[in-house]
Amino acid sequence: MLLIEVFAPQGVLSGREREALGRRIVDVLLVEDESHAPEILDAQRALTQVLIHEPAAWVLGGRPPADPADPPRYLVRVTAPASWRKELSGYAIEKITEALAETEWTAGRDPERVRREPHATVLVDGITEGGIGLQGKAMSTMELMELMSRPYRDATAARPAPDLPPDTVIDPICGMRVELDDAAITLVHDGVTYGFCHGLCRRAFADEHGGPLGQ
Repeated sequence: MLLIEVFAPQGVLSGREREALGRRIVDVLLVEDESHAPEILDAQRALTQVLIHEPAAWVLGGRPPADPADPPRYLVRVTAPASWRKELSGYAIEKITEALAETEWTAGRDPERVRREPHATVLVDGITEGGIGLQGKAMSTMELMELMSRPYRDATAARPAPDLPPDTVIDPICGMRVELDDAAITLVHDGVTYGFCHGLCRRAFADEHGGPLGQ
């Protein structure tokens, strides 16, 4: 996740409400729980930016979305690497709608309308490879993976392996728990089966250990 832009009609949200909505979106997308390594979440938060816009002109279906006869509408644009888009879309749409519903509830409006009516549109855009610049250079998807996962990998290098339920492993790249079922993404290296939350984590591990390995 790199950029989330929220468009709302002018005057609908106070400065405090805009700030709260931005923080709420980050919190619901980057949930702190036992399945996510804190180092990875910290790295993701450092790369996540939320902007709240109030357009000077916004026409929707022949009438402005700030019409007193209608509750406010929202348009949200999420921009991330194109390779993340497919798996990110459903999760981002659900969580951002959840954040908007809470904002509506705190404002004394019906929070369920953003799920019941077409009052919250979320667009997930993918940036093509090499279209993201950080540290003064164009970053590939794998370079972004390295940037986000390196703090976790360095921090856990000397830690003892955690106790896990049977048929459960820790993704060595991002620290997520992975169940070794039939749908698991795995790779065998030196006789050890590793599980991954995403194909990009598997590729990062393979690259670090000398190329494509195992199954």
